[in-house]
Amino acid sequence: MIARFRSERFRRFFKEGFWIVLGQVIAVAGSLVGVRMLTGLLAPEVYGELALGMTVATLVNQSVLGPLGNGIVRFYAPAVEQGDSRGYLNAVRRLVLLATGAIAIVILFTLASLLVSGHAQWIVLALAAFIFAILSGYNSILSGIQNAARQRRIVALHQGAESWVRFLIAAGLVLVLGATSTVAMIGFSIAIIFVLASQSIFFRRIVFLHKNQAAKGNVWLKQMWGFSWPFTIFGVFTWMQLASDRWALGLFSTMQDVGRYAVLYQLGCYPIAIAGGMVAQFFTPIFYQRAGDAQDSQRNASVNTLSWRLISGAFVGIGFVFFYNLIAAFTDL
Repeated sequence: MIARFRSERFRRFFKEGFWIVLGQVIAVAGSLVGVRMLTGLLAPEVYGELALGMTVATLVNQSVLGPLGNGIVRFYAPAVEQGDSRGYLNAVRRLVLLATGAIAIVILFTLASLLVSGHAQWIVLALAAFIFAILSGYNSILSGIQNAARQRRIVALHQGAESWVRFLIAAGLVLVLGATSTVAMIGFSIAIIFVLASQSIFFRRIVFLHKNQAAKGNVWLKQMWGFSWPFTIFGVFTWMQLASDRWALGLFSTMQDVGRYAVLYQLGCYPIAIAGGMVAQFFTPIFYQRAGDAQDSQRNASVNTLSWRLISGAFVGIGFVFFYNLIAAFTDL
């Protein structure tokens, strides 16, 4: 019986891991092809403007919708265990609406600042970037809940499709309407609408599955916010670290340098980012399901054990890569 249970669990983990890897591979392929297409259609300075516009999306996702997504994913498993998925989903809806209202205020302030400061030419690009950021945040939240529900195939296929659709639609609009950063950003926004619509269709399965359960939305809302707000504070500083290089180049150099740097950064950081993303995507729902509401000491100990094993494995892998490259460097010398 134990051997059969372990065999079934291994098969399930293998299947889930396969879909995660497949989704990431498709997404990476789409991004590489997409970057190549856009850099061929856009001048370096225009691509630099697009890169600066994307920092707006990064700000929204790092400081608002991204942190909320962490709290939302964290409490999916406890809500299911307690039979209150309806209250959980109501709390998610209220949190997202509140976050959208806060973002809308920031949008109005930003657009007014651009108008007053004499940079009205950036208004449309900034507005398109904010729309893309909000829709991307919505999509990430839906994807996070589906991942927490262990619907790996749906998440993987949408991750892969989002990358391809975003760049293809942006490239098509650039060819039709002109090679400007604003047109490309509008293409990104249109693409994410299609992906979000598809995500919503599959997400309805979760809603209908739990629609008749009891609701304690206020409890979940407080817990999700309590878990999320530290990420909001840290996210502001993370955004500064991620965006400062592009803005520094824009202020002290040229937009051409920003565009070239953005391309090199995307290509250079992809391997590590993708590897880390796959590990986090695979283990996060497993951790939260094991922990539940974090009130059981035995379940917490199980999560801690798994965490230390994962960290140890990561250190071993990083050490191997480090020493391999070190030896290779000395060999070349």
